[in-house]
Amino acid sequence: MASEQSAAFDQIGRRYDESFVERDAQLAEGAWLIDQLDRPARVLDLGCGSGLPTAKQLLDAGVEVVGTDESAVMLDLAQQQAPGATYLHRDLRDLSDLGEFDAAVAFFSLIMLPKADIPPLLRALHARLRGPKLLQIAMVLGDFDQFQISFLGVPTQVCAYPPDELRQVLADAGFEIVELREVAAEAEPNRLEVQIYLRARAV
Repeated sequence: MASEQSAAFDQIGRRYDESFVERDAQLAEGAWLIDQLDRPARVLDLGCGSGLPTAKQLLDAGVEVVGTDESAVMLDLAQQQAPGATYLHRDLRDLSDLGEFDAAVAFFSLIMLPKADIPPLLRALHARLRGPKLLQIAMVLGDFDQFQISFLGVPTQVCAYPPDELRQVLADAGFEIVELREVAAEAEPNRLEVQIYLRARAV
């Protein structure tokens, strides 16, 4: 994640959690993952943000969580709101020294990267998965790269894929798609967006 992106989320801080009117779909994804995992299980929360809802949901289910994020402010919130995980302040593309995981989740974090950086990151994730080798991703529906937006009044850049292109990117990185669904959600008060939730398995 570029430094300007982390600076944006340092500014957003706690307002990130307050902005989400609907998180039912993300909670459903977490519940699905919990059901797939035998204990003990180890999950990487890539771009974990404030720890809500996913890191806390996994921790409450007895799953070991390693959360990475480039925003120190968001990680401080995660320590407060979802204590018990290992939180690391680092670029989300940096998987060095993290070990292996039964699953990895990246909910609305890959959108902060340039598209060119996503395939190599997916291949690196593939190499670190063991056991059920599960990957869950949440993105925003669209077709753009490093597109300038204002999120909660803070300028940042995002990318988005059409569903078929996202499927192909995952397949090229060695993943089999288990399910892909589109969900209309209120991402900020009075702003609807279509979100893509994708479940995959490394093959």
